[in-house]
Amino acid sequence: MRTRPETPADRPAAPAVTATVLGPTVDHQTRCVHYRTELDVVAIRFKCCGEFYPCHLCHEETAHHDAAVWPPEEQDTHAILCGVCGGTMSIRDYLDADGCASCRAPFNPGCRLHKHLYFG
Repeated sequence: MRTRPETPADRPAAPAVTATVLGPTVDHQTRCVHYRTELDVVAIRFKCCGEFYPCHLCHEETAHHDAAVWPPEEQDTHAILCGVCGGTMSIRDYLDADGCASCRAPFNPGCRLHKHLYFG
């Protein structure tokens, strides 16, 4: 009997974390002055500094150093923070998902246009 391939929804989600999100956020769900729609509820831990920022522009404006992208061999790193529930996701799971693995909050599909700024 064939089984279907594992999906992000099949994997256990990481527990919620208390994380500080840097940059000009506008609410407690990680929205920022650059991206603040209902679906903009993701913060990304940047490879270069290990800090969470809502977007590449927030990092550029406040980090005072150049951003580094996560290499493909580190896609199992939990570098994605859901602003709704505080759960984290691996880069691999985030890239394969439309929403949070913990709370199912939908993510902005437009974020895919910027993945090259964060992930190699």
